[in-house]
Amino acid sequence: MSRMLFANLAVENVAATRAFFDKLGFTFNEMFCDENTACLEINEQSFVMLLEKPRFRDFINDDICDTSTAREVLMCVSADSREAVDQLVDGAVAAGGSEWITAGSQQANAEMGEFSHSRAFRDLDNHVWEVMWMDVEAAAQQWAPEGDGSTQA
Repeated sequence: MSRMLFANLAVENVAATRAFFDKLGFTFNEMFCDENTACLEINEQSFVMLLEKPRFRDFINDDICDTSTAREVLMCVSADSREAVDQLVDGAVAAGGSEWITAGSQQANAEMGEFSHSRAFRDLDNHVWEVMWMDVEAAAQQWAPEGDGSTQA
């Protein structure tokens, strides 16, 4: 079964948030956009619904996370290369976001070595977006359990 994913994020100003992601080269599915909502398209099956806080509250019975002090989610999108990771994060910072670095992300990069590269940024509403590139084939060969036939001699 193929499933679609619709992640939902609360934002202060949907027009400003849409302009931010537009500058980063993302597209929107207009069928699900209005003055309170922008449907950010990740791919044909994955979307992030950017909902102004009053609209977001229509779907919940509890509080909206204060993203200046806590994380409710870490969004992670892939990139086609190491350079594309850097371009997307640098573009996010240039568009008004900020780079997000933690000891954990630095440790993860060190552990993955030459097989991957990741960085992260905060959008206009302090949601964290990780951007990652990985050479899946090289990683699989490196991490395959010994004797399972996955590694090549």
